[in-house]
Amino acid sequence: MATTPTGWSRDTSPIHKGEQALQARLGQSERMDEIGRKVIRPYMPDQHREFFKQLPFIVVGSVDNDGWPWASVVYGQQGFISSPHDRRLEIASAPVQGDPLNDNLKLCSPIGLLGIVPATRRRNRMNGTAERLDNGSFAVNVAQSFGNCPKYIQARDIEFNRDPAQTPTHSIETMSSLDAAAVDLVRNSDTFFVASHNDHDDPTDTGGVDVSHRGGQPGFVKVEGDMLTIPDFVGNNLFNTLGNFLVNPRGGLIFIDFDRGDHLMLTGTVELLWDMTSEIEAFKGAERAWRFHVEDGLRIGEASPLQWSFSEASPNTELTGQW
Repeated sequence: MATTPTGWSRDTSPIHKGEQALQARLGQSERMDEIGRKVIRPYMPDQHREFFKQLPFIVVGSVDNDGWPWASVVYGQQGFISSPHDRRLEIASAPVQGDPLNDNLKLCSPIGLLGIVPATRRRNRMNGTAERLDNGSFAVNVAQSFGNCPKYIQARDIEFNRDPAQTPTHSIETMSSLDAAAVDLVRNSDTFFVASHNDHDDPTDTGGVDVSHRGGQPGFVKVEGDMLTIPDFVGNNLFNTLGNFLVNPRGGLIFIDFDRGDHLMLTGTVELLWDMTSEIEAFKGAERAWRFHVEDGLRIGEASPLQWSFSEASPNTELTGQW
């Protein structure tokens, strides 16, 4: 039976205080509360459930025992994600060997999910709490489910170059500082994913972990030592990521080397650059920015079993600049 879309059915707002504070700075509080109640749901509509089932990978945000967020990618053949009902996703695949997600998946731990199809730029988000299943697989019970616009997503065609069920021994390098290879990857990336964690509110309501996409022209992330500066472009004003940063200034980033398949995973502290400075004003398209200070990281060699072929830049990124 199809689910009738009803939006947010609870008395409380689906938008937490950090997000509200940033919306208030733009004079958008009442408008965004009204929009949030329409587009954020405590369940998945049927089209989202079908969407997730078709994916060969999913981006996952989690948090470790010390409170640091991590962004990860989990892979599987089409159908490895299933939805027994509209408040649950089951992921029948284990995280990549060496990924902190392996340790972060604990009963009722907060989890953020992002499903994205690079070829069509379609994406949907779901935040909730985890449940560990057999053979390293896991489930996520829905707290919030919502769609995202296709802005800033670079179109890529993907296909498997090996069976994702294989568990090869990956090279794993830990780091507390960016090395030359990491700097080169970040400076040339047009895409990364970011995890954030609202640890102040109930993870079955408006708290928990969120994971999001960031895209721009190659060079849109500035690297200065172990500090990254990332522009924030015009979006939906929900401020899921920046709102979490406001209440908990920690984040986790993952950059995928689309040529080699490596995962560069970083966790660190964040500062919001909300006010327009000459530095931010000089970046075409930037509304504001944020800085990420690397605390820890790791590089997992050839973690992705996918071959990523660039197809087309997002029209929106052509309206933005480089540092």
